[in-house]
Amino acid sequence: ATIVGAFDTIVYEVSYDPTNGDPRVENHQWVIQEEIMDAGTDPFGVGSEVMLEAEHTEGMSGATATIDAAETTTVYMVDYIDTVTGETIKNHKWVTEQELSPIEQP
Repeated sequence: ATIVGAFDTIVYEVSYDPTNGDPRVENHQWVIQEEIMDAGTDPFGVGSEVMLEAEHTEGMSGATATIDAAETTTVYMVDYIDTVTGETIKNHKWVTEQELSPIEQP
């Protein structure tokens, strides 16, 4: 992957019922503070119910979600090539530091 953006924010793991009728999504990683309606700057606690404004997954925008976990960290937007389909994915949101590892250079 190539990092194309980095943001210091609060990240959330959430469970929600998609607005497009798809089955409930449990423990989705990640939604950031700025993707929650009327979020302000104070973090939400585990169990809080929020309205999502995120659009990086179909059916997410406008969905009511429950906060499963929260953490203040840096999140990354990345470009990568899907190893199954070969498709180039641009601006994938979001990846945390723990989900990245450096490429070994020869």
